[in-house]
Parts: sequence; structure tokens; C-alpha cells
Amino acid sequence: MKKLYGSASEALEGLLFDGMFIAAGGFGLCGLPENLLAAIRDAGTKDLTFASNNAGVDDFGIGILLQTRQVKKMISSYVGENDTFMKQYLSGELELEFNPQGTLAERMRAAGCGIPGFYTKTGVGTVIAEGKEHKEFNGETYILETGLFADLSIVKAWKADETGNLIFRKTARNFNPPAAMCGKVCIAEVEEIVPTGSLDPDHIHLPGIYVHRLIKGSHEKRIEQRTVRAS
Repeated sequence: MKKLYGSASEALEGLLFDGMFIAAGGFGLCGLPENLLAAIRDAGTKDLTFASNNAGVDDFGIGILLQTRQVKKMISSYVGENDTFMKQYLSGELELEFNPQGTLAERMRAAGCGIPGFYTKTGVGTVIAEGKEHKEFNGETYILETGLFADLSIVKAWKADETGNLIFRKTARNFNPPAAMCGKVCIAEVEEIVPTGSLDPDHIHLPGIYVHRLIKGSHEKRIEQRTVRAS
């Protein structure tokens, strides 16, 4: 099965529809699938729900889709440093579902493993727990969190082989692997694609069974430089 596509728009062909749910990898401004996000913007797909650690900044990451008002809802753990997000949320234009970072990562990973829900102590006694089932285990209270089953996953990896086995680099490894797991279809934007069999199996962070399409993406160094400027 051929997984390599020539561009982000080609890889997204036939997958986008209004109102869809997308899981996006990245942490801060590192490991963001910037070419795929730009292609979604250019496609004009609207009323999107995104599950992502954050919404980027005004002109980078998911922020570019906020500018064009294509995002209806964010499921995130951090939304700072984005004026567009703040204005749209405060005006009631944008829905927000806050998740603790560990809970968000586990909701993605659980869905990728076919787990519809799990119990966690994180958030008990706070607004996070409102409206959620509570249960006692060994004298401790836990709340039920559900898996995040996305229509599409878009992620950024450092290296891949032609079958989609992925290696992530440093901070990009935080949310990209669980985000890749939870989508019906996963597209990986990769800095370097090598022939099948070139990667040491012990170094692979995500097996290719989770990855359906690959594109050659930009080098992470440019994103790291941008992160320094933004901080």
C-alpha cells in the first residue's frame, strides 16, 4: 500500500468535510504539522473541532485557522499567547473544552487503543469534574474521562520509513504519538523519509500501522528558531 503523497493537499484529498474532528500533534510551537494545517486552511473546511495541546499563536499552528474562523471548538490544555483565540472565546465565537495535559494525552492514546473511557484522579473536586461520572477505587475518588476518537490525525515526525514507522525528535514526542493514534486516518508530515528497513526497530516511536499517509515536510530547525523569537 503506497503511503507517500506529493503534497499536503494531495494527502488530504477526500478526507476533509465541514464539522469534522481533527487531532493535531505538537507541543508549544514544536512538532507542528504546519504544511497540513496550511492545506486545511486553503481548502476552506469549516466548523472544525481540534484536539491539540494548544492553539499555536496568531500566525502559526492552529492559529492560522482561527484567523480564518474555520475552527468551531478547541479541546486543549493550554491556550495562552494567542490573541485571536482570546477574542473569539470571549466573544462566544469559539467553544473551549479544557483538559489537563496528561488527561488530554491519555484520551488520545486510549482511543488509539480502542478504549472508550478510563478513570483518573486528575481534576477531582474542580470544574474539570463537573458533569462527569465519579467512582470510588480503594477509598479514592476518580472521574470518568472518554477517549477522543477523531476523524483525522495530523502529526509531525522527524524521520519515517516508507511504511510509516515514525521517529519523533525531543519535545515533538510529547503529543504527536497519541494524536497519531486516535484518528480514523493519520497523515504524518516528516522531515526525512528513508527506505523501508533503514530504521532500527528499537528506535521507532510509533509503528506504521497507525499511519495511513506520509508527506515530506519542512525541517524542524525553522520552527525551533521561531519558538525562540516568540518566547
